[in-house]
Amino acid sequence: MSWPEGIEARPMDKGDVEAWAALTAAKEKVDQVGENYSAEDLAEQLERPELDLANDSISLWSGNRMIGYGIAHSRTTVVDVDRVNSEGAIDPEWRRQGLGTTLMRWLIRRAGELHAATHPDAPGQVSVGAGSNNVSLTNLLEGLGFKAERFFFDMRRRLDQPVPPAPVVGGLQLRSYDTSYEEALRQTHFEAFSDHWGWSPPTTEAWRARNVGSRAFRGTQSYYVLDGDTIAAYANCYEWEADTEATGVRELYIGQVGTRRAYRGRGLARAALAKVLAKAAEAGYQRAALGVDADNPTGALGLYEGLGFVTHQKFISYALPIPSDV
Repeated sequence: MSWPEGIEARPMDKGDVEAWAALTAAKEKVDQVGENYSAEDLAEQLERPELDLANDSISLWSGNRMIGYGIAHSRTTVVDVDRVNSEGAIDPEWRRQGLGTTLMRWLIRRAGELHAATHPDAPGQVSVGAGSNNVSLTNLLEGLGFKAERFFFDMRRRLDQPVPPAPVVGGLQLRSYDTSYEEALRQTHFEAFSDHWGWSPPTTEAWRARNVGSRAFRGTQSYYVLDGDTIAAYANCYEWEADTEATGVRELYIGQVGTRRAYRGRGLARAALAKVLAKAAEAGYQRAALGVDADNPTGALGLYEGLGFVTHQKFISYALPIPSDV
């Protein structure tokens, strides 16, 4: 790619996390998407087992300042479409100079290479998420041929509100996470999400890195409905301390909620969530948050609204087909 004079482009490195954290903080002040990360949080992202930093990442520098980055994420398995998820950002002070377009073209090219190398026999596409109020990004993506494919809601709930009762019956029990549940949780999650849009099962190592192995995971705030040794339903929770520092609000993020098929229709996810909300308030959290697919087939949106969550902002998943001859 051709970058402006004075801009150095190179793969990201684990030693770049402080500069990356400064870039993400500058981006959040302008874009207001609700994401605040420490250097330690970002270092963990760069250590994910499936990520090839040397080939799948790029960083843009002006002197010692990181002014942009991009990462293309490949998938180990494909269910319907090989979606190569791409992320990136340009420092707000360096926008409107063509850097974002050039960066996105680099990500498109790398996504095509990854698709050709991993799942060439499946349909391929580049996937990018954008806040619906980020007009400059949505215009950039649409100008490159991306189309809106799916809509998601970021929802929030104050924790000073009463929690509706949601008991479990029939000999089932509610318990918080401990490490003995790890494999049972993984199996339940894989089953529960197998009918969700865009889902493809990650490796066990990748799942662990993003879930119970993450430094943001809060096992004591995560609750499961147990039927003997089987996890029937679950709610996994996370806390980013950098977010509390930036906003002044201690938020518990509910990252995954699911129910095994045989247990659906019995209010078990509602019971797990109600327990999460009550215990979060006791622990001093001020707000709970989660994200939901607007067209979730399990009725998750209605479940969350019934528990008092309200939509804070909307996000769009954009897609660009990868030509079959790439």
